[in-house]
Amino acid sequence: MITRRKLLQTTAASAVLVAAPAIRTWAANAPGITDKEIKIGQTMPYSGPASSYGTIGKAQLAYFKMINDQGGINGRMLNMMSLDDSYSPPKTVELVRRLVEQENVAFCFQTLGTPCNTAIHKYMNDHKVPQLFVATGATKWNDPKNFPWTMGWQPNYQTEAHIYARHILSTKPDAKIGILYQNDDFGKDYLIGLKDGLGDKYAKMMVKEASYEATDPTVDSQIVTLQGAGADTLLTAALPKLAAQAIRKAYDIGWKPVHYLTNVSISVGSVLEPAGLEKSQGIISADYRKDSSDPRWNDDAGKKQWLAFMQKYMPDADLKDNNFPYGMMTAMTLVQVLKQCGNDLSRENIMKEAANLHDLEMPMLLPGIKINTSADNFAPIRQMQLQRFTGKSWELFGDVLSG
Repeated sequence: MITRRKLLQTTAASAVLVAAPAIRTWAANAPGITDKEIKIGQTMPYSGPASSYGTIGKAQLAYFKMINDQGGINGRMLNMMSLDDSYSPPKTVELVRRLVEQENVAFCFQTLGTPCNTAIHKYMNDHKVPQLFVATGATKWNDPKNFPWTMGWQPNYQTEAHIYARHILSTKPDAKIGILYQNDDFGKDYLIGLKDGLGDKYAKMMVKEASYEATDPTVDSQIVTLQGAGADTLLTAALPKLAAQAIRKAYDIGWKPVHYLTNVSISVGSVLEPAGLEKSQGIISADYRKDSSDPRWNDDAGKKQWLAFMQKYMPDADLKDNNFPYGMMTAMTLVQVLKQCGNDLSRENIMKEAANLHDLEMPMLLPGIKINTSADNFAPIRQMQLQRFTGKSWELFGDVLSG
């Protein structure tokens, strides 16, 4: 029987290629590396409350298959073991220990979720295993002094919340704000960012803070509570499934606040369509990516590059799901790092080159946004642009901003 694990593990390494002889670099300081293979570990929620993010892992596996079809990196095939942790931190710990201690992976890439990455944060750094380009925007991933083996990828949540606070202050200075947030570092980063962005006005403008647990079946009661508190402005920092519920519930009870929505839950295909496109109209968010459903990008060279990849390697995928361009671009970033490493694929050099990215352009990043890292800055993307949902696609407005 072909198991999910076997299917995911073999997808990226299925191409049978004859590689040119490579300089042997496999040594005690380079686990997971042979003349023919780079072994990568990952946990991803293919099931559970955040299962809609599983498309990210699938896109990355497909991109690595494309790289393998082209001959790999310096003749080495990319073999990523992508295991389902169901967005459960204890499961993440179990699987990551197995990947590091039994499967002997070179590093972990794009492990998803703030609580899941928090659970392995100290372990990865204590064992000096790269926890590379984690799929979460928590601010703490940019801490090279204390956690030199962990690096984020996307803009951090506090930066995003700062941008929303600035927009509220400029457009609705008398706003009565309510916030729905996940009761962990993911949600609390939005709370911190909003407090920082509003400054001494926070106490007067914030009328209600409502939290939920990632395992909660619904957030309906929280939405009713926020409406009852008199909020006319709402910031939702929730996972896709619960964000869709929040949008739907607010509409169904006739509540029409100015609604700001976390960037991680703005996929048209996996969030707004399930919520109802008409119920999502007018929502404000911020992004650093081109919206794949926005016709303005139809003649864009970057979108054409992404579409060519999708049509060949993921022909049945929902092109309205912006997790697919995210997955491709994170995989592209890793490929760039590994190319820069040359034949020195020690864990130390992988982290060194990850912190040595300069003006790296990606096909689905918004114009003017580039990837940059350094030894003292582990935040590759630091800019975003506000956008509003029209009922069909996201429409950008204003300038590219940083928090």
